Amino acid sequence: MNFEINQNEVLTPPVDAASVMLLRDSPQGLQVLLVKRHSQSRVLGGAYVFPGGKLDRQDCLVESAELDQPAAAMQQALGEAGLDLATACGLHVAALRETFEECGVLLHAAPAADTQLQRKSLRQRLAAGEPFLPTLSALGLGPLQTRLIRPWSRWITPRRPSMIDRRFDTRFFIAVAPEGQEARQDDHETTEALWLTPRQAIERYWQDGLPLVPVQLITLMQINRLERAEQAIEAASRRAPIQIQPEPQDVDGQRVLCYPGDPDHTVQQPAWNGPTRLVYRNGRFEPSEGGLQALLDGGLAAH
Repeated sequence: MNFEINQNEVLTPPVDAASVMLLRDSPQGLQVLLVKRHSQSRVLGGAYVFPGGKLDRQDCLVESAELDQPAAAMQQALGEAGLDLATACGLHVAALRETFEECGVLLHAAPAADTQLQRKSLRQRLAAGEPFLPTLSALGLGPLQTRLIRPWSRWITPRRPSMIDRRFDTRFFIAVAPEGQEARQDDHETTEALWLTPRQAIERYWQDGLPLVPVQLITLMQINRLERAEQAIEAASRRAPIQIQPEPQDVDGQRVLCYPGDPDHTVQQPAWNGPTRLVYRNGRFEPSEGGLQALLDGGLAAH
């Protein structure tokens, strides 16, 4: 599917959001979960994304007893100067809440069989409008297991977005999917849940038109050469989350997205190995040079 390129500048500040890359090991190698946004959604309708959504006010209204680690630890993990404790906690809460709401996976330390009935009840009660954390506690599923997610990156939509008409400040986390829980779309915000290896997703994007947006494409490129989920967890644990703000420009009638390390980006240090410039052509964003192979050869930066 072809996305219409936005030409308008968005003057409102970016909205805080959180997203989770769910990973699992399989006979085919490391796999990542992609969920398909409902085709009628105002934000990236029809695209395959990682589960996630915007930060709600209630996500920040959390008591220490509802969490498995201190707020200061979550603040430190995100590595953002000036980020307040409540927002740091709220982003972790939002990441776990949105993952459960959009694909039914509850990241929890207990075995899946032990929480099956509670998870079913949690989904029903959330659908009825009950708040996430109090309901979690009432069902005996607390405290929230924030240690099971690790910050991976932070993407800030530029003032002239390319794929949407609004701005987000999204923190991406990674986590290992718990065994025994089936990822299933909610049939409201998401209409399909799909497990693919990063290579399969990139190849389907290139060859079959799997609808991916640049942040998903670049993130899949980053983890493509990892063999196991634990490698991704280790990689996230030994480095600070990378911060990315694409810098768009129009060249010869084509939208170009520049990333750190590109000659036209204000940050000259590359954030990953691989393409630092994507061009919208052939109905998709693709590397300015190197095509599919450039994406498959990319990966995590050495630092």
